[in-house]
Amino acid sequence: MKTKDWFTDWFNTSYYHTLYKERNDGEAQLFMKNITSFLNLPKTTHILDLPCGKGRHSVFLNSLGYKVTGGDLAANSIKLAKEFENETLNFKVHDMRAHFNNKYDAIFNLFTSFGYFEDDKEDILILNNIKQGLNKDGFFVFDFLNAEKVKLNLVATETKTVDNITFNIKREIKDGFIFKHISFFADGENHSYTEQVKYLNLDKMTAFFEDVGFTITNVFGNYDLNTYEAKTSDRLIIIAK
Repeated sequence: MKTKDWFTDWFNTSYYHTLYKERNDGEAQLFMKNITSFLNLPKTTHILDLPCGKGRHSVFLNSLGYKVTGGDLAANSIKLAKEFENETLNFKVHDMRAHFNNKYDAIFNLFTSFGYFEDDKEDILILNNIKQGLNKDGFFVFDFLNAEKVKLNLVATETKTVDNITFNIKREIKDGFIFKHISFFADGENHSYTEQVKYLNLDKMTAFFEDVGFTITNVFGNYDLNTYEAKTSDRLIIIAK
């Protein structure tokens, strides 16, 4: 049965993990090393990774010596992540739209895990929750796709075969969203899911951040923390306090 939110269904399937199993861990680890070093985070820092998926960023941050909590709406992902838990690494099911009970020294929102909702108010609510969930002088790290580059280089159709499943992917930008339609045949039936994230450029995100009282301290364009260039940067990375 399909629920209202596309991400609740899709992120909880095994097929989601199959399609994205090749994700570049080296790149993710480089980013975590670079950003924690740039922010000069002491090892006493308690980091919230939200949403954390199966915990790949959380596990690596913890290996660098940080206390890490990972939260994600997908119970299936949290179940997998919990296998990595230890005294300083914990995972829990958490909806970003829900208020946090604890406060953190840094909150990381990584790998385009934002802008899922039709109404801007929900995005603002999430940012407000994050702002309220930070300790004084805490950092918020926001890592999103660079919408402007995506628009200029949109790959409309793509076919990808992973573990004998052929995923047919179609992309489009309309009504203020970037859509990724994924269809495939597996386990005796046809499946189709659509990922959608809001078309959020630097101007829009700056307005969101200002709305909740964040002060943007830095904007980077990739995991090497190079300067952000609207047309060419791979990522839109914003650091705020």
